[in-house]
Amino acid sequence: MALPDLDGGEDSPVNPSQPAEPPRYGRYVGLLAILILIFITVNTIVTKPNGVGGVSPGEPLPPFAVPLATGNLKGDANVAATGSHAACTVRKAGVLNICELYEKGPVVLVMFVDSGGCPDVLSDIQALAPSFPKVRFAAVSIKGDRPSLRSLIAHKKLTYPVGLDDQGDLAALYRVATCPQITFALKGGVVQSKAILNRPSVATLRSRIAQLEAASQPTRASG
Repeated sequence: MALPDLDGGEDSPVNPSQPAEPPRYGRYVGLLAILILIFITVNTIVTKPNGVGGVSPGEPLPPFAVPLATGNLKGDANVAATGSHAACTVRKAGVLNICELYEKGPVVLVMFVDSGGCPDVLSDIQALAPSFPKVRFAAVSIKGDRPSLRSLIAHKKLTYPVGLDDQGDLAALYRVATCPQITFALKGGVVQSKAILNRPSVATLRSRIAQLEAASQPTRASG
């Protein structure tokens, strides 16, 4: 798995050893989305009988750094936990770094495929985000087409960061079992509750975010 080298400017590639990104065409993007959805469906079938998907409560979020869909950086996701190029150390313009987010506060992270109704939850997140200023919101597209994602972001007027996992590495790392998948993590990166494995009602989503925010509040010592 390639590790991004983000020491250059925003126009430099995430991994200089990679060839330039080839042109993409609509029919291939559509086929790719279908294949990803098939993968997610199969993955759902083979998950545990209790239907649990995503990172389990109490576990830390796996570190990653991916290019922003709105930026110009290209390359694979960096998911290295340790080493000189560990994902948590990759911080610069044009990068979505999950470690940087959870260091600042609790995080709501959406994994999605840019196909069908899966991205609709992004609008729900956008509508609720202003009500929770202490919570950090982000989304990552599993594979996908950058021009299409940019159009999606503009159409939905998304103001939170949307990353692009070009090779789909995070699907396995975050145990993506359906689309969308919404993860709730406390400040510091520990998962607070079970992931939502579909598009919930706005009321349910608001309640879950409120629970996350409440769980992130420092407790007062008694006495």
